[in-house]
Amino acid sequence: MSLFGRALSDGDRLEVAGATVTLKVNRRARRVSLRLDRTRRQIVATAPSLRRLPEAAAFARERATWIAERIAELPATAPLSPGMVIEVFGEPVRLETATGRARWHEASGGEPHRIAAMGDGEGYARAVILLIRKRALAVFTERTAHYAARLGAPVPRVSLQDAKSRWGSCRPGPGGTAGHIRYSWRLALAPFEVADYVAAHECAHLLELNHGPRFWAHVKALVGDERRHRAWLRAEGARLHAFGR
Repeated sequence: MSLFGRALSDGDRLEVAGATVTLKVNRRARRVSLRLDRTRRQIVATAPSLRRLPEAAAFARERATWIAERIAELPATAPLSPGMVIEVFGEPVRLETATGRARWHEASGGEPHRIAAMGDGEGYARAVILLIRKRALAVFTERTAHYAARLGAPVPRVSLQDAKSRWGSCRPGPGGTAGHIRYSWRLALAPFEVADYVAAHECAHLLELNHGPRFWAHVKALVGDERRHRAWLRAEGARLHAFGR
């Protein structure tokens, strides 16, 4: 079997039941399999070797009904528009239209936080997301400094990303110097305590670059039982990635 007149390759994509299916080779796999990547909103068809990629593609086509059902289970995407009320770090934020530069208005007089921006469609969404990212950077910079101080570690540089496969990443500095932590800006759409857990998690990596017992002991000392936060991210992560799309 071929795709577009050529042999199949690792990373090729095809469409089945209106969904994107990405072909992957995993040498450790024992059989051909399908799984739903909730973050990327696509199906991954895995084969144990390049030679068996056609088998993986055929298996995906045979399971068209299963694929359609899994895609239908994903949270609906919701383009951003004036009048919507979203949550940022667990607090309601009303989206409004305005002229001039986009602005974040703090809650006051019984009114929620507000984001006012001009335009519509993708331009409006970009302006709203830019302000959410600014809010996220401020919060994560503060929480990172807080947890680094509690751990006795140099305060790392903080930046944001839009990674599909992880909520944060930590790179400690050489010789005990300040490192660099990156967070997904989409964590601003989670409850504060969940985003705060991720900050503690990444700061614990300043001392332990692993997920061993000592690492989890640091996390528990900072935020207590982290399992409910990890469960929330597993259950709701796809919804965060669908935001604004």
